[in-house]
Amino acid sequence: MKQFSWRFIFSLLLLNAQNVWAQNTIAESKQRIAIFAPLYLDSAFDGSGNYKFPDAAPKYINNPGLEFYEGVQLALDSLANEKASLEVYVYDTRAAGKNLKQQLAQAKSDSVQLLIGYTSTVSELQQMAFSSQEMKIPFINVNLPNDGGVYDNPYLVLLNSTLKTHVEAIYRYIQKHFPLDELIVFRKKGQLEDLIHSYLEEAGKNTLGVPLKLKYVELTDSFAVKQITENIDSNRHSVCIAGSLEENFGKRLALQLASVSNQYPITLMGMPTFDNLNLEFTKPEFKGLEIIYSTPFYNPRTDTVSKKIVNWFNIKMFARPSDMVMRGYEATWRFANLLLRYKKDIASNISRKEFNVIRELDIQPVLNKKTNSLDYFENKKLFFIKMQNGLIKGVD
Repeated sequence: MKQFSWRFIFSLLLLNAQNVWAQNTIAESKQRIAIFAPLYLDSAFDGSGNYKFPDAAPKYINNPGLEFYEGVQLALDSLANEKASLEVYVYDTRAAGKNLKQQLAQAKSDSVQLLIGYTSTVSELQQMAFSSQEMKIPFINVNLPNDGGVYDNPYLVLLNSTLKTHVEAIYRYIQKHFPLDELIVFRKKGQLEDLIHSYLEEAGKNTLGVPLKLKYVELTDSFAVKQITENIDSNRHSVCIAGSLEENFGKRLALQLASVSNQYPITLMGMPTFDNLNLEFTKPEFKGLEIIYSTPFYNPRTDTVSKKIVNWFNIKMFARPSDMVMRGYEATWRFANLLLRYKKDIASNISRKEFNVIRELDIQPVLNKKTNSLDYFENKKLFFIKMQNGLIKGVD
């Protein structure tokens, strides 16, 4: 049997072990947590309980939601070792028997006090956020960098920072490190590109410092290096900002800039989607170009917890844990401990930092400027990653 099939089956064994542990430790004053993730259990087994894919599990089963759950389970094991007074319910959002609305109703009847979820769509986020508000309990959205149009909901917590937060942080970073350099925003046509433009302009209007002098250049889909070089000065250092979330655009822009990086002093400032391209940018064709981008999930894996998780995966699964495993662990550890300490008052203490693990989180309220009400909470802590000549490192 291939490695990824063993990994899936092993995760299911962990899931079964977790359910047994939760059931066998029910007692008075237990704090109750609901975990939501796309596990595809019904798709993996037939009516007789036999595993359908002995040779090759399909990609949709080996998904980031499963990796998230693996991290959740490791955190729950750590909490169990500390005799944490928890009762945990796991819901497969791809279950055939119950849809998400029904599962959330079940969580309500189970009297859970905290929702932690991996959401695949905006619709899932909206449903979980609505239910958490109805139950008056926090919903920790681990992965989706989108508020889903949710507002006036003090129970929604976004761990993956929104585009607005990224653009504001990028603006401040450039102000700090490159205020006097030539600043060019290369973009393409599109609604998201217009949104990035508006966020940059808004950041300039709201800054307490000297606003940046940004030049905007719109490129065609098949732009050539000449369209770039005619907008930059070889006698000055230029910061070229990728004003689009589209990965192909960012990759093409980086490739064109790298081809002239020995003639033009250039730094490419990327959007958060550059995090999906960091291995691509280590290839020889990008040599010489300095690339910087923002991310809320930088983890060099040098801390004690990360080392233990890596070692556990090496021994048990003969694999390397993904970043989503780390996110599942840290979210479960942090917010489970907050629930254990503050119980019914967890929503009022959701921003506290005493249980940060692996990386720093900075949970802050997002206020509606029109109504001055609290729309939701969001992680505002961003890290900046520098890539050059095959090396990747965090920078201040």
